[in-house]
Formats: sequence, C-alpha cells, structure tokens
Amino acid sequence: MTSPSSPHPVVGFERLLSDVRTCTICSAHLPQNPRPVFQVSSKARILVAGQAPGRKVAQSGIPFDDPSGDRLRVWMGLDKDVFYDPSIIAILPMGFCYPGRGGGGDLPPRPECAATWRARLLDHLPNLQLTLAIGQYAHTWHLKQPRVQATLTETVHAWRDYWPSVVPLPHPSPRNNIWFRRNPWFEQEVLPPLQARVKALRRRTRP
Repeated sequence: MTSPSSPHPVVGFERLLSDVRTCTICSAHLPQNPRPVFQVSSKARILVAGQAPGRKVAQSGIPFDDPSGDRLRVWMGLDKDVFYDPSIIAILPMGFCYPGRGGGGDLPPRPECAATWRARLLDHLPNLQLTLAIGQYAHTWHLKQPRVQATLTETVHAWRDYWPSVVPLPHPSPRNNIWFRRNPWFEQEVLPPLQARVKALRRRTRP
C-alpha cells in the first residue's frame, strides 16, 4: 500500500478503498454476502465512528439511512445534504458489514474489520478534527486517553475529558429511548457544544 507521505498518496488511497469495498474476510460469519457500507474522503474534518450497519442500511448501502441516522443528524445539527458530503463527514463504522441478529438485537461488529482496515483508513484522513465515537466498540477504539470509563453512561458523562477532538456518544437507536429519558443531561449538556463545534468545522470546509 502506498503511504500518505509517498509521491502518489491518492493512488494508494483509491487502491485501499477498492480493497475495502471488495473485502470478504468475515463472509463466513455474516448472514448475507458482504456489503461494506461507509463514506470517506481524505478532506473530511469530522469522523462518525459507529458500530455496524443494520439490516435497512445493508439493503440501501447508505450509512445511517434509518431512524438512528435521523436522530444523529439532529444531534449534529445537520441536514442530509451536509451529512452525506464526504468532504465534510467521514462515516467509518467499527464493522462495515451487517453482522446479523442475536438474541438482544443486532450482533456486535465483526472484530476482523477494524483490525484489518481501520488504522489504514484513518492514516489517509489527515484533516480530521472531531470524532464522534458512537457506542462501546467505538469508545474502546477511539478513547485512548484517558481510559474508557466502567460503563457507557459514565464514559458519555465524562465527555469533557475527551473534548474537543473526540465526543463519546450513546447509540442514537430508538432502542435506547429509555436511556435518553433516564439521562436528560445528555441532550442538555452535550448536544449544544457538539452542534456548535460541528457548525464551526463545517464553515472551515467552505471555499
């Protein structure tokens, strides 16, 4: 693979993206043929680090094309046109393919995906200034210092420890509605500064 510092970083990045799009490393563990779903550009300033696509997203091939995405866009203060602009927003879930269903909902993202591709892709995103780490798997990967807290709620509540480069978030899924009702501080304390930071970074991407 050509590194970002080599004479032809764009060629190397395009080759890497082609490899990711045709990846089959965990196909034996998936409920259907692999269909990696992500959005990325080397120009992006904001990274949305989710979990793994759900069934609806796996069918459409559009990341966060579901009620979770609707809520996430409200959190960020963005409409779809901006959210799906890869020069502003990169969307790289911890697992790129739909992992299937388990007893309590969708299965966790396949670990092979992040281990194989994540660091290599992030090496090609030199302009990132904000990462939204959504859910415990993204927290574990992206919250290097300080340590992730004992529970997801404690990690999200400690969001100021990671600000302004990373914001740990709960998953915006409707399945978490009870969590949101029990933790009203999240919308009151976290979302206003998050929206302001997203707005500022978005302005910097304009010509």
